[in-house]
Amino acid sequence: MHRFHLGLADLAAVSFACSPLHEAVLSLRMWSHGPSYPAQQAWFRRLRPVFEQLDGHRLLRELIAPSRWVPDFLTPRPTGPSPHLRAELGVLRATDPAALRAELEAAHLPEGELPPLLAAGLVEPEHLLERICLALEEYWEECLAPHWWPRARSVLEADIVHRARTLAQQGVAALLADLDPKLSWTDGVLTIARDFGRPGDVDIEVRRRGLVFVPSCFVSAANTSISTALPPSISYPARGQGTMAGAGDPPVGPRALEQLIGAPKARLLVLLDEPASTTELALRLGVTPGAVSQQLAVLLANRLVTRARHGRSVLYLRSPLGTELCR
Repeated sequence: MHRFHLGLADLAAVSFACSPLHEAVLSLRMWSHGPSYPAQQAWFRRLRPVFEQLDGHRLLRELIAPSRWVPDFLTPRPTGPSPHLRAELGVLRATDPAALRAELEAAHLPEGELPPLLAAGLVEPEHLLERICLALEEYWEECLAPHWWPRARSVLEADIVHRARTLAQQGVAALLADLDPKLSWTDGVLTIARDFGRPGDVDIEVRRRGLVFVPSCFVSAANTSISTALPPSISYPARGQGTMAGAGDPPVGPRALEQLIGAPKARLLVLLDEPASTTELALRLGVTPGAVSQQLAVLLANRLVTRARHGRSVLYLRSPLGTELCR
């Protein structure tokens, strides 16, 4: 298990980030371990033909070890709450090529040996690093960014807004306890109760380096980097992923509510028991974002919903008054 020791200053500096690079890299698990992430399977079945036509798809597959471990250099800790992919790729490109062999071996060798493309590429690690960056960029542009990322980003940002609400209403201890059942908080120590495949427990002193939490659609439980020397970060399963499994039929509001405010607004209120963006709501309802915006404006003006900004997105949530109305 991993134990993170946090002082008062460390606790005050805990933050959350939504990382497109983390999701791009961790989503590569879908091509070898898809059943572990059921909410994403329908999306990635549709993406498979495009993925398999990418120039770098074989190299990308090899980055994920059979254990689902990922080399640390591929998921640098986000430098802000909502970084752009290109900025994160810039950080990745700045990786010391001399570090690639050790990090690739740390992920792969416990399960066997380095895959052939990675092993051959280490003859020229600078060139291998650039090939990886180009392959990830192509994968993002062709597969993830057009349709999957807008939906996923809404889920990740809604998760962070939920965490902020938990912090404000219940405090830090409740926030940390709510992230994942594998996490526990006791007397200044945050513990990930997992067997990471290596003997012995690991103690990490945060020591004013900050601790960043990163929600993800591609982790099944809280985890952290292989190396304990890196800036501390923890990935955890994002809430609300079930909404990505398929649009399904739009929700139906209570009959009395529909009669009072109309079916479109009633459906929005039913959906907004969790934070969601206009894009996410439009996808789930099968309508245009413009139509959703018009309905939300009316609900907001009448204090039935609230809104909060995260990064470049505005997320809406049913207000206490809206909840009472739904009942």
